[in-house]
Amino acid sequence: MLGLTRPAQALFAGVRSTAYRIAMLFASGGLVVLAGRVGRSAGDPGMGWIAALSAAGAVFASLAVFHAWYLPRPVPDAPRRGAGRGGAPFAAVFRSYAAQPSVGAVLAFILLYRLGEAMLVKMAQPFLLDPPARGGLGLSTEGVGAIYGTAGTCCLLAGGILGGALIARFGLRRCIWPMALALNVPDLGYLYLAWARPPLPWVAGLVAAEQFGYGLGFTGFTVFLMYIAREPYKTAHYAISTGVMALGMMAPGAASGFLQERLGYPAFFALVCALTIPGMASLLFIPDVENAGGKG
Repeated sequence: MLGLTRPAQALFAGVRSTAYRIAMLFASGGLVVLAGRVGRSAGDPGMGWIAALSAAGAVFASLAVFHAWYLPRPVPDAPRRGAGRGGAPFAAVFRSYAAQPSVGAVLAFILLYRLGEAMLVKMAQPFLLDPPARGGLGLSTEGVGAIYGTAGTCCLLAGGILGGALIARFGLRRCIWPMALALNVPDLGYLYLAWARPPLPWVAGLVAAEQFGYGLGFTGFTVFLMYIAREPYKTAHYAISTGVMALGMMAPGAASGFLQERLGYPAFFALVCALTIPGMASLLFIPDVENAGGKG
C-alpha cells in the first residue's frame, strides 16, 4: 500500500479492508466447514483439521509467491547496498515518528477516532442475542448470523470499497468529516433499538447502516495512517500507527462488558454515543497530511 501513489492508496484502502474481511470469513467459515466435512467423511476429526490446515498453508504459500513477484514496495524499503545488517536503528524510527507535525494531535486522533465503536463492537452481538429480561433483543443465533454476520458484513465491505473510491476521487480532506459522521452517527441506532425494541426489519436496517458507516469511516482512518507515514521509515511508521490503533480498540473493548453489566444496554449505548464526540473533536487538530505529502 505504501508503495502506491496517493490516489491508488485511497482506492485500495477499501479493497484492503474487504480482503481482510474475506480472509476472516475464509478462516472462520470456509476452513472450518472443510474440516468438518473431511472429518465426517474420513471418520476422524483430526484428518479434517489436517486437510483444513494444509489448504490454508497452500493458499498462504501461493499468495506469498505472488506477493513477492507482483506487489509494489516503497522505495525506502527496497534492499540497498551498504545497508546495515540490523536495518534502521530502532530509536531513530521512533524519533522520526515523534518528530512529525502535531504528533500529539495525531496520536489523540488515532486513539480516540474509534472510541465509541471500540465499545460498541464488543457488545453488539451480545445485545442482539441476550433475552429481553436482560435488556437484549432475544434474537436467535441464526438470526444474528444472518443480520450481523451476513448482511452486516456485506454492508461493511460495500462501505469500505465506496470509501476508498470517494477518497481517490475527492481527497481525504474533503471526505474525512463525512466519513467520521458516517462512522459515529449510526451508533444512535443501537440506542434506539435498546429503548424502543422495534420489529425485526428495523433491527436489520439499523445494524446494516451501522456496519456500512463503519466501513466508510474506517477507510478514511486507514488512509490517514498511510499518509502520516514519513520517509525513510514509511513501513515502520505505519506499523507504529497501527499498534497505537490496536491499543485504542483493545482498552475500551476490555471495559465494555464491565460497563454494560452496571449500566444496562440503554445507558451503555448512550455512553457509546457520547464517546464518539472526542474522536470527532480530534479532527479539528490533526494536520493536513494530504497536502503535506507525509514527508519530513
